[in-house]
Amino acid sequence: MPTLWAQLSSLPWFGTAVTALLAVLAALTVHVIGRAVMLRVVRFSALLASVVHRIDRPAGFVLPVLALQIVWHGAADELRGIGPLRHWNGVLLIALFTWLATSAVRGLAEGVIKLHPSDVADNLQARRVLTQTRVLSRTAIGVLLVAGLSFILMTFPGVRQLGASLLASAGVAGLVIGLAAKPVFSNLIAGLQIALSQPIRIDDVLVVTGEWGRVEEITGSYVVLRLWDERRLIVPLQWFIENPFQNWTRQSADILGTVMLWVDYTLPLEPLRAEAQRLCDASPDWDRRVCKVQVTDANERGMQLRVLVSSASSGQNFDLRCELREALIAFIARQHPEALPRLRAELEGPRASVSAPA
Repeated sequence: MPTLWAQLSSLPWFGTAVTALLAVLAALTVHVIGRAVMLRVVRFSALLASVVHRIDRPAGFVLPVLALQIVWHGAADELRGIGPLRHWNGVLLIALFTWLATSAVRGLAEGVIKLHPSDVADNLQARRVLTQTRVLSRTAIGVLLVAGLSFILMTFPGVRQLGASLLASAGVAGLVIGLAAKPVFSNLIAGLQIALSQPIRIDDVLVVTGEWGRVEEITGSYVVLRLWDERRLIVPLQWFIENPFQNWTRQSADILGTVMLWVDYTLPLEPLRAEAQRLCDASPDWDRRVCKVQVTDANERGMQLRVLVSSASSGQNFDLRCELREALIAFIARQHPEALPRLRAELEGPRASVSAPA
């Protein structure tokens, strides 16, 4: 046994390998103990707990690789292959640190969203926070990924020299690259504008190019609208900065809707108003704010009635309007059939006799 130990000890890499193994074991021990301590410390904070849970797995890789990097840099330069090992270990460490940073951002975003749940009745503030958090976190993750890739490329001398020569040229190639990257930067800036000024938010009800839908997702380059018939409308972020659109839930989800009816002049309005009020009182879609019947137009054939009703959301208002339209038409047909729209004509002269065929 001493002879074998002496043989192993004489190998150039033996001491460094043993040190590396001990460093990895120590790093894993630190990770286990640190995780237990951190989970206990942050158990009363949903925000910090979300961050700790997200970075737990990346940290389990970062600490051992960081310990190995320290060992490799402390090893003798005469060891065979130590240079490439240091380089590739450094590349791996940069990639793992990038993973750790992006996980921390994701955990922070998840914690903020948990503190502001959007599955409540009055969720305007929650949707505002949700939109800002998602857009800003995705932007930050994108910046971190680009920075990580840049640091990795800078560790390769050939790529670093190529990048320096491209930057030094600053000619036609730079112009072409700038023009090609313009949509990317435009959407990035538009995303920041939307996150800060918030013309739209997650779950907002929008009318875009004549299409009614809810904001289902806001990414770094486009917005997904879930239309009323389950289709998805994809709109670039820049479009919302450059074009007008309707936002039905900008300040609140409350909305007014109308039901238009054409009736004859002989229809008494008070019974119709009473029936409309009764229907609104019986409907769960009415928020008890507005229920009015008004004459808005008249011509030589009849008069136009507008039934104005309010609801807590656009979906409820649409259902309420359909319900009122159907019920009021049935009421007029049942109680005042003579008041349905009709075309009057006065015929003069003898009537032409029509004989039935034999």
